[in-house]
Order: sequence, then structure tokens, then C-alpha cells
Amino acid sequence: MSDTGGTAPQDSGRDDQPTSTTDEAAHAVRVSSTTLASATAAKPRDADSAVVTPAVQAAASWSWRFLAIAAALAVAFSLVAYLKVVIIPVAVALLLTVLLQPVAAFLRRRARFSPMLAAATSVVLLIAAITLLVVVAGRSIVSGISDLSDKAVEGFQQALTWLAEGPLHIDNESLSEYLDSGLDALQENSSALLSGALSVTTTVGQVLAGSIIALFCTLFFLKDGRSIWGWLVGLLPRSTRERTHQAGRRGFVTLASYARTQILVAFIDSIGIGLGAAIIGVPLALPLGVLVFVGSFIPFVGAIVTGAMAVLVALVALGPVQALIMLAVVLLVQQIEGNVLQPWLMGHAVSLHPVAVLLVVTTGTLTAGIVGALFAVPIAAVLNTVFLYFHGHDKFPELGFDDHVEVRPAGRRSVMVMSAEKLASAGILKKGPGASRSAGTDAAPDATEGPRDDH
Repeated sequence: MSDTGGTAPQDSGRDDQPTSTTDEAAHAVRVSSTTLASATAAKPRDADSAVVTPAVQAAASWSWRFLAIAAALAVAFSLVAYLKVVIIPVAVALLLTVLLQPVAAFLRRRARFSPMLAAATSVVLLIAAITLLVVVAGRSIVSGISDLSDKAVEGFQQALTWLAEGPLHIDNESLSEYLDSGLDALQENSSALLSGALSVTTTVGQVLAGSIIALFCTLFFLKDGRSIWGWLVGLLPRSTRERTHQAGRRGFVTLASYARTQILVAFIDSIGIGLGAAIIGVPLALPLGVLVFVGSFIPFVGAIVTGAMAVLVALVALGPVQALIMLAVVLLVQQIEGNVLQPWLMGHAVSLHPVAVLLVVTTGTLTAGIVGALFAVPIAAVLNTVFLYFHGHDKFPELGFDDHVEVRPAGRRSVMVMSAEKLASAGILKKGPGASRSAGTDAAPDATEGPRDDH
């Protein structure tokens, strides 16, 4: 029995082996000269591909797309330049809104102010602070700025004299050639520089109109910012509204972080350099501090110009030793700002490389003058955050996704919901149980759209 049982599997294995060989032979592909030629034959190409290589086709595809994007950007910049009297005040209002939003939120939460009263109080406090600053230090600042420019010019002349008579021994002819070429270039580009620097404030009427528009927009951005944003997002297709809303939230956080941090850093810079100038004994310390505060809003360029002016004033008023000390103070404050304050306060909210910041500021200055230099970095930071979010990189995962944009119903449902809301606001639906049932019937379709966000 054991032999028979042990032999049966071996016979079964020998019986199965020819069968598998037969199956493999049935599925095998016979290679011949005909099949080999048909497999390795080149695919036919059309007339264009026969003449133009794939590399040139790819370059052409990229080229016309690049030209289309450049044309769209040119049209956008033209519209911005044409509507600058409206667009620039709205941009200023956005910056003021992110600065005043904590004040308005505090008044609504702690003082139980209505949204309109909280927004109006915040704007009034801003106007009062600016007026107080102008009244208290305005006269000394205005008189000091003119003296400051005279001192800076005198210091520049002394620096030229040192270059001619000092250890470098640069002859006066070379210095005169350099100065003449610089003055000629400045005169040739003076109209462009002035038109760029004063592109927004060419007339007193534009200044007043821009100020009124900025304050008016700030007031209603603080009061109805959420509903305005919801209306803008509601113009987009339904499939893109939620992602656009989440990207906008992160862009707003970036803008708020930049604006608040930049004001704090500018204040610390002005205190540090102004206090250092006062301790050294440099005259016009208060105008210097105000100038540093204003210049700090223009990255790189503002710090270099205001620091150089402080050193030149110290050189004229006190001598080279005090000028070197003033230079050390300026460098120390700027190093603390760049390596400690901005990384600590901004964090990853405005994660732009210094090279990108320099290029963005330069481009903004060339295209829109001082206004472009002021708004170039925040615009680039917000666009960076939004584009990264759309490409799958969330810089603010702690914000979460619980905040949803209110989706307006469409078609007959929209008409029913709006009618029910109007009747409810007028008190008509509260007169009887039948009215309550009709209100519930009309409002029920809106509940299918998801939870509403009333905040």
C-alpha cells in the first residue's frame, strides 16, 4: 500500500509535464523576418513632424503660451495703471484692515460693540493717532527733514573731498567725470523717476479722493469683509469655491503677518537708530528716527538709504570717529532686524528668499515707483502662499478646514430661500402655525446645501 501510494504522485507528475509543455508551445510566438520587420518598422509621421524636430515643436508650444501670458499681464498692468486712483487706495485699505482687525474684534468681543460701531471706532482711533503724531512732532519733523537733507549733501561733499585728498588720491577730474555722468543719468531719468514716485499723488484732488476711498473701504472691510469675500468667491464655479476660500484665508494670514511685523520692525529700527544717534550726539535725531521708520517699509533699499543718511549727518556734525560709531549702530540694528526679528516674528508666513525680495522690490520700483516698492513684497508673499496651496503645499495647516464659505443656492431654490428670508425678516412668517410650516418648507432646501456659516 505504501509503495502504491508513493508511486501515484510521481506518475501524476510525469503525466502533467507533457501537457504544460504543449500549452507553452501553443502560446509561443514564432519570430520570423516578416514579424520582426513589422515590429521594428518606424511609425509614419505627418508632414510637420517630418520637417520640424520635436525639440523645436516643444519650444514653439512654450513660446506662444509665454506670449499669451505676457499679453495678459500687460493688459492687467495697463488696467491697474489706468485705475490707479481706485486700486491703490483699495490696496491701502486692505493693509489698514489687517492692522485694525484685532482692534475691531476686541471691541466686538469685549465691549459688546455692534460690527458697524466697532469698525467706525477703529477707523476714528487710527485717524486720531495719525493726527496726534502730526500735531506733536510734525513741525520739528518738517523743519528737521530740510536740515537733514542739507547735512546729507554737506556730508557727501566731505566724502568726495576725502576721496580726493585721502589715501586713495582719486584726482578731481575722475570724480568730476563720475559726478557729471551720474547727474546726467539722473536728469535724463528724472521725469520717469518723478512720474513713478508721484504716480498716485499727482494732484491734491487725487490725494483727497484716494484718502476718502481708503478710509471708506477700510470701514466696510472691517464691517462686512466676510460677506464681501463670500460674494467674490460665489462668482466662481462651485467646484472651485472651497479651495479658493481656503487659499484666500491663508493669503490673508500672510498679509496680516507681513503688515504687523513690518510695522513692529520699522518701529524697533527707528527707536534703535534714533536712540543711538541721540546718545552719540548726532543732531536731528528725531527726524532721523522718523525717516528710518518710513524707509523700513521698503526692504533693502530703504534701510541702505536711511542708514547712509544717518552716517553722513554724523560725519558732518561730529567728525569721522562718530560717523564710524553711527555706522556700527546702523549695521548692528539692521543685523538684529534681519537675523533675529524678522525670522522670529514672521516665521514661515513670508518665506521669500532675499534674492526674490530684492528682485521684487526692484521690479516694483521700476514699474510703479515708490508705491510699487511699498506693495511689491506683500503682493509677492500673498501670491506665493496662494500658489503653493493650490499646488498641494499648505503653509498654515493649523488653520484647518472647519471654516467654510457660504454657498448660495441656485435656481428656484435661491428664489425660495430669499423669499423666506425676506418674509422672516419682515415678521410675516411668525403669525401662525401655517406660516411656520411654510417657512420650514421653504427653508428646508437650503439645509441640504450644508451648514451655514453666520460668522
